[in-house]
Amino acid sequence: MDQKPLQKSILILTTGGTIVCAKSDGGLYPYYQTADLLKCIQPCNKQHRISGKKVMNIDSSNMTPQYWLTIAQAIAADYEEYDGFVITHGTDTMAYTAAALTYILSGLIKPVIITGAQYSIVDSETDAIQNLNDALCFASEELEGVFIAFDGKLINGTRAVKTKTRSYDAFRSVNYPPVAAIKHNRISYNQSVCTHFQKQQHKRPQSLQPASYIEEKIFVLKLFPGLNPTIFEYLLQNMHGVIIESYGTGGVTSEILDIASRVHELTAAGIAVVVTTQCLQEGVTPQQYAVGRALPLDKIIYGKDMNTEALVPKLMWALGKTTEQAEVKQLMETSVQDDILANPEQVYL
Repeated sequence: MDQKPLQKSILILTTGGTIVCAKSDGGLYPYYQTADLLKCIQPCNKQHRISGKKVMNIDSSNMTPQYWLTIAQAIAADYEEYDGFVITHGTDTMAYTAAALTYILSGLIKPVIITGAQYSIVDSETDAIQNLNDALCFASEELEGVFIAFDGKLINGTRAVKTKTRSYDAFRSVNYPPVAAIKHNRISYNQSVCTHFQKQQHKRPQSLQPASYIEEKIFVLKLFPGLNPTIFEYLLQNMHGVIIESYGTGGVTSEILDIASRVHELTAAGIAVVVTTQCLQEGVTPQQYAVGRALPLDKIIYGKDMNTEALVPKLMWALGKTTEQAEVKQLMETSVQDDILANPEQVYL
């Protein structure tokens, strides 16, 4: 990476999560404050100026799209004052938030690093301090974009999936390699992708323009044998966008329940329909099998190799910008921070 200035100003924005949880008779709950986190940090560079602010203090299971906008506004409010940002967040919805901020924060040319912990800062087995310190190191780098720093890895914010409930290595980078690894404050970048996220010194500075509205009326429908067809009546009457998690490369039920004809009804009504796969790797190609070719291939949005955690906020963001079906399709199928590989056959391991 390019040589970075000796001193950086970094803002930690806290939102709650296990990292600040305390025990009670009713179970773990967010308790500790921003000041408690600041006492625990050991910056990789003592000259960095580290500040902290509380945005909210919630269990991340209670995260909402409106909270995403609140976090984005908190970054925008101090954007000119800081070189990088660290957001502490619960792990359960962290991947959704990382992707959401990627789309919401238009014009972002600074690092926004999201981190958290599987165990509270006061737990004897905590991973909180290491994750927080690693996040601060990454936030001082010459990067641009939104990322997750967890268990010694830096993951593209549009490629993260939580795959473990208790282990330290809770997050996996899907269909894309980790951007970097860190150990003892020493960062090793993946040379195949790191240039995609380097701050471009010659690029004209952009003003940060966070989205002020995203459309929440979307639904994720996971296909399963025996799916009740009445769900499509509900979707038709109440939703503006639907993400269908199909089988394999894009297969849908075609006999007892004709999913394809139902999808035709949705797209004819102007509802944006994304077809993705329940499989974690290698993406979707609905036209491969006859059961997929029955779909309205010119109308549906191809989820390609994106994960659901990114598709959800991207569809909300796209529908917040336009209701024109063709424009939504174009926005969804255009790569943002490498959420879609330019070459469908290119799969990083």
